[in-house]
Amino acid sequence: MSEQRLQKVLAAAGVDSRRKCEELILDGAVRVNRKVVDKLPAFVDPEKDLITVNGRKIHAAQKVYFLLNKPTGVICTNRDPHGRKKAIDLVSARERIFCVGRLDADTTGIIILTNDSELANRLAHPRYGLAKTYVVRVKGEIAGERIEKLKRGIWLAEGKTGRASVKILKRGHKESLIEVTIRQGLNRQVRRMLAKVGLPVRTLTRTRIGKLSSRGLGVGNFRALTKAEVAYLKKATAG
Repeated sequence: MSEQRLQKVLAAAGVDSRRKCEELILDGAVRVNRKVVDKLPAFVDPEKDLITVNGRKIHAAQKVYFLLNKPTGVICTNRDPHGRKKAIDLVSARERIFCVGRLDADTTGIIILTNDSELANRLAHPRYGLAKTYVVRVKGEIAGERIEKLKRGIWLAEGKTGRASVKILKRGHKESLIEVTIRQGLNRQVRRMLAKVGLPVRTLTRTRIGKLSSRGLGVGNFRALTKAEVAYLKKATAG
C-alpha cells in the first residue's frame, strides 16, 4: 500500500474526525514505530507501520463497499451545518465511509459508499466514464428533435456534454417518462441538459451505475457490494 497522510489513516480507522486526528498528532498523542510524531504533514503505510494513539494500537481500516438507494431529501456529504439527514446516516458501518460522487437532495437512486479513496477517485474520474442511467419524469411532451439534441450533447457552462443514450418509456402531452444514460458527472447534469431542451424535471432517479442496479433494493435501503461487484468496479477503472 502506498503511503497516506497520518490523519487520514487515523480517521479511516475510526479514531475521530480528520480535524480531531490532526489535533491529536500536534498534541503528541500519536506514535509511529514507537516514535512520537507531532508535526504535519506526516505520511505512513498503515499496513507496515506500527501506529498508536495514547498507547492504543491502530489497525488499518478494512475496505468496505456499499450500495445505497438514496431517498429524496438526503444529502451526499459527510458534514452539514444545517443538520440535514446524510447518506452516510443510512448505512450501518463501523468504518468512516463517504459517498462516491453525489446525488442532489431532490434526486433519488443508487450511490456507492466506501472508505476506499483510491477506487472512489477512479470512479469519479471522467477518464473512465462509467455509465450512469437515470429514469426521469419530465414536464411536457417528448419530441424527436429534443431527443436528438440530448443524444448529440448539450452546451452547458462547462462546455458540451458527451453523447447521451435516451429511451422513451412513456410519452404524454403533459408529462413523459424517459431513461437517460450518461458517462459524465457534471453538477446536476441531467436536470440541466433536459432544461436546455425545454423539459423541466419533475422526478429524477438513478437506476444503474455501470452493471450495478437498484433492482431489489428499496428506497432508503442499502447492501454490501459483492466481491464480484467490487472486482468489476476495479477492473472497469483500471489502467
